[in-house]
Amino acid sequence: MNNIVAIVGRPNVGKSTFFNRLIQRRDAIVDSVSGVTRDRNYGKSEWNGKAFSVIDTGGYIKGSDDIFEGEIRRQVELAIDEADAIIFVVDVEEGVTPMDEEVAKLLRKVTKPILLAVNKVDNGAREKDAVEFYSLGLGEYFTIAGMNGSGTGELLDELVRVLPELPEVTEEENPLPKFTVVGRPNAGKSSFINALIGEDRFVVTDIAGTTRDAIDTTYNRFGFEFKLVDTAGIRRKAKVKEDLEFYSVMRSVRAIEHSDVCILMIDATRGFEGQDQNIFWLAEKNRKGIVILVNKWDLIEKDTMSTRDYERKIREELQPFTDVPILFVSALNKQRLLKALEVAVEVYENRKQRIATSKFNDLMLPIIEATPPPAIKGKYVKIKYCMQLPTPTPQFVFFANLPQYIKEPYKRFIENKLREQYNFSGVPIDIYFRQK
Repeated sequence: MNNIVAIVGRPNVGKSTFFNRLIQRRDAIVDSVSGVTRDRNYGKSEWNGKAFSVIDTGGYIKGSDDIFEGEIRRQVELAIDEADAIIFVVDVEEGVTPMDEEVAKLLRKVTKPILLAVNKVDNGAREKDAVEFYSLGLGEYFTIAGMNGSGTGELLDELVRVLPELPEVTEEENPLPKFTVVGRPNAGKSSFINALIGEDRFVVTDIAGTTRDAIDTTYNRFGFEFKLVDTAGIRRKAKVKEDLEFYSVMRSVRAIEHSDVCILMIDATRGFEGQDQNIFWLAEKNRKGIVILVNKWDLIEKDTMSTRDYERKIREELQPFTDVPILFVSALNKQRLLKALEVAVEVYENRKQRIATSKFNDLMLPIIEATPPPAIKGKYVKIKYCMQLPTPTPQFVFFANLPQYIKEPYKRFIENKLREQYNFSGVPIDIYFRQK
């Protein structure tokens, strides 16, 4: 279980650039035009051995009639409400603006850790200009340059220091596998679980966000025994307007971290949209098993190619991690639900499988010998030994004389060959190359 850190601030202060630096990927769109970030971006980051989840919100604007800005405003308020710590980003070039003061007014009412980050400070003169941000009444500030990373180390040192200590999760002696059903609001998560357990345990309506808490149910039928978790509904809080989809993903962040397999429900009538992709990559980043269920398939007008074309479009969005089971189901008509469970159990078994070192070497070394890594600068890379690491999720290490010359395309080649030889369907795997 990780803390959640929200990045907030008015538009165009560099929140997305800072977010990309934290997660070390260019996930968030960055543009000089304000208001580019309208959806939420989610990622994982780590500093000094402490991991946390990061949420990049849209820019906060008060008093605007723009429908998108109204949504963004609600998202920021929810982020402030749900996050464990908040990084408030301001822009030294613009100085203190009325919108900054509006955000600060909100934050001064919050008892959670708040870090004020003055962005775009990349020279001594701007260091002096940053002093005016004391007027926001949030105490000390940190000067950073999200573009080149200057100052972010000091900010992150303080962040991990002030993050609250989370209660330790006690390990059960024989814990049941935990399958978490995640997805957008109104994708049919509760209907799916009700159909499986044979009773209407969860309230189901056409209104998105009916489920208000993540609830565990022990499932023990047809030879399967595990915990099913229905995620992410909405609980009402005073003075907080609800953005259902934002809240659902906030709750899914925590639910995913506790799961073994994530069953991602997609609404067939809406397609595989950006929010579905956010949740998928969050599960992949957390190294969880993943099964995709395309629900409400009975509502789609079909021809002989419909299933194949729909699946192909989803896999295109998943690249490069395409080895994921995709099933077409109907929770309402109880079509292929038992098959979905069988596949989820299979993914769970795939995730915990262990391969003997001798057999692994006997299989992989001839493949590597037939297709060795390409030579670089006249130097030849030789891989002589490989093994699976004793970790909770599948990780493999290959020992080479010059591991620094092995590039990403060859790493993908090794992963593809590994998946051809062993069944890791639905399971993210890690591959490392180390000095022999």
